[in-house]
Amino acid sequence: MTSSVPASSINTLKQWIAESHRIVFFGGAGVSTESNIPDFRSVDGLYNQSYAYPPETILSHSFYERKPDEFFRFYRNKMLFPEAKPNAAHLALAKLEEMGKLSAVITQNIDGLHQAAGSKTVLELHGSVLRNYCERCHQFYSMEDILHGEGIPHCSCGGRVKPDVVLYEESLDSTVLNRSIAHIRQADMLIIGGTSLTVYPAAGLIDYYQGDRLVVINKSVTPRDKYADLVIQGSVSVLAECI
Repeated sequence: MTSSVPASSINTLKQWIAESHRIVFFGGAGVSTESNIPDFRSVDGLYNQSYAYPPETILSHSFYERKPDEFFRFYRNKMLFPEAKPNAAHLALAKLEEMGKLSAVITQNIDGLHQAAGSKTVLELHGSVLRNYCERCHQFYSMEDILHGEGIPHCSCGGRVKPDVVLYEESLDSTVLNRSIAHIRQADMLIIGGTSLTVYPAAGLIDYYQGDRLVVINKSVTPRDKYADLVIQGSVSVLAECI
């Protein structure tokens, strides 16, 4: 899986991890693809046959308000993966936190797999599919409630139930943002993994890092590679080799 990564890069990453005590991990969809959760931007032929709109449009606040039936059809089919399990990258990050080396995971993912792996300090920039709330009375509903329902989910009070995920056109939670900024500012090592760094404002958070151990681990080139102190073109699961 990581055989294409130069041994020198793995050795450097391993050494930096050993020497660091306030590591922050900033991750995206590439962290969960090895748990068989596809990046919804990887639009395939089946998608084009099933949906008349691009995923970014369907996952927008205005589309949710305008066509909630189509939104929930896409959401159930493409965003919920109840059988997904944490992979080597999730487990490695949880281990680093347990060792007292990693202070926070900041994730753009909404699948809850970091917590399932055992990570305690997880800042979910875009929310979680595991939480759903009535827009009227705020009663909680689980992912299973949404998954096994049909059409537009409604609360017992009659209000519509909305997933606790940040849609396009919606603002990020200010508390989560501020906590993320604080962790990044205090980090002695920042590892960016499994993200193309194209979704803002989340991607802009890494500008708050002030250290000299900026690591980018991604299978494709990112806009921040030229600023990184170490770039590894490969899977985030390489972290498992460095503990």
